Amino acid sequence: MLICTTKKELREAIAAQRAGGKSVGFVPTMGALHQGHASLFKRARAENEIFVASVFVNPIQFNNPDDLKNYPRDFEADRRLLDAEGCDIVFHPSVEEMYPEGEKVEKYSFGSLETVMEGAQRPGHFAGVGVVVGLLFRLVEPTRAYFGEKDFQQVAVIKELVRQMGIPTQIVPCPIKRGEDGLALSSRNALLTPGNRAKAPFIYETLKASLALASRPCKEVKDFVESRIASCPLMKLEYFEIADPDSLQSVPDDKPAAGNQGFIVVWMGSVRLIDNIHYGAL
Repeated sequence: MLICTTKKELREAIAAQRAGGKSVGFVPTMGALHQGHASLFKRARAENEIFVASVFVNPIQFNNPDDLKNYPRDFEADRRLLDAEGCDIVFHPSVEEMYPEGEKVEKYSFGSLETVMEGAQRPGHFAGVGVVVGLLFRLVEPTRAYFGEKDFQQVAVIKELVRQMGIPTQIVPCPIKRGEDGLALSSRNALLTPGNRAKAPFIYETLKASLALASRPCKEVKDFVESRIASCPLMKLEYFEIADPDSLQSVPDDKPAAGNQGFIVVWMGSVRLIDNIHYGAL
């Protein structure tokens, strides 16, 4: 496995390996890798001739300085996991390498996709995601890029990014990977206290329980989820929203939840946890 820390090294490494038009599978990450990431790596490895990953904590997608400071980092552990999953090339640049002083970056606007839910709660977040993923796509030129559906809204933004960039990269959404207790795997889970970690699966239990109400108006589903989360003193609900899975626009309260996606954000102490679930068609 080759570790590249500069754009020049990365371009040269990929050019050397992709001779003859070999397919490139790419998984961009912010490190603190876990088995959720590993599920993406396995697909990238199985479905492509070359598997490239990046490990870069992107400062411009954080709107909270404390969140950036507290984000877990352990590149040595990340390197071991990537090596075990058969990665060919890892790109691990510094902030200065990605964003040289005085160098302009391509910026993108994602319209309503970046103003609802996560976009509303974290202003500038998706603009920052667009900048870094756009840069990485220009460098790697992947055949396929893999993203987890835990960050469902991000997947929609990345699909729009590819459309705007006019590149042939195929975006491959991958199902949420969960622990045995149902908690969506996340780098942030490592920051939970033992007591909060033990209770955290209640988020997904609540989402699953709400599936029984899929035929009911969204207002009833929201009331159910909000009251369940409120019953847990360790949890503070930031939002629960039911939205169209394509446009991400909120579904009117009087319409049934069926066919739409439920999105939840819960705080446990200083840790922000996200999850989502699909309300199947009637």
